[in-house]
Amino acid sequence: MAIMAANALLALSICFISFMFLSIQTVVSSSTDSFVFGGCSQQKYTPNSPFESNLNSLFTSLVNSATYSTYNTYTIIGSSPQDVVYGLYQCRGDLSMPDCATCVARAITKAGSYCPSACGGAVQLQGCYVKYDNATFLGVQDKNVVFKKCGPSVEYDKESEIVGRRDAVMNGLMNGGGSFRVGGSGDVQGLAQCVGDLNADDCRDCLSEAIGRLKTECRAAAYGDLYLGKCYARFSTFGAWDNLAKRHNSPFSLVFWLLMPLLSSLFFLLS
Repeated sequence: MAIMAANALLALSICFISFMFLSIQTVVSSSTDSFVFGGCSQQKYTPNSPFESNLNSLFTSLVNSATYSTYNTYTIIGSSPQDVVYGLYQCRGDLSMPDCATCVARAITKAGSYCPSACGGAVQLQGCYVKYDNATFLGVQDKNVVFKKCGPSVEYDKESEIVGRRDAVMNGLMNGGGSFRVGGSGDVQGLAQCVGDLNADDCRDCLSEAIGRLKTECRAAAYGDLYLGKCYARFSTFGAWDNLAKRHNSPFSLVFWLLMPLLSSLFFLLS
């Protein structure tokens, strides 16, 4: 009788572990796939038109490319100038290729529902960015603010120290190289990225604008995000965004503590 009960409890434990790891995977994925902002052009295309066919071809190309590259651009040529569609995607520089591909696929799915029948659209998720239009935007500088979010103010007695560290971190990012930049000092972490179609000078110019605005408009906030049309800058005083969650809420530790009662009961029945 004890053996039958032990077998049943063992089967329940295995099912529970499988469920927990599936849930963990969903939580980890959602951190990079969560929606930040989106925008759509006012111009609409006709359903079942050549433009819609080209747009679908563009989306397919973006999804396929994201399985082996974190950034790419495409231009789908139509039979007439009105049918041409331009597009790009870009993943955050620290994403793995599988996570990049998943993020881009979800961003395109979001774009389809967020901008139905629109000739142009843009969707920013936490881990990736997708943009398409019937007018070329590739290689064109865009420093318009498209999204800004500032957190609550830090504690007054820590304000001077934290703001000083934040400014030092963000200045380091502004003077860094490459399109994806990260830095940190103590609990302050910063991240910045340009869209890959900008040249080095335009990237530096865009990040200078984004970081300057971020420091001014978010002042002594605990965190801040500022996205321009072709670049963004972020900071957090809690430590790195994803790594902080993993350190303080480890899913494997959670599984261990939830399984302890089941494992203890199993040991008791078998002894």
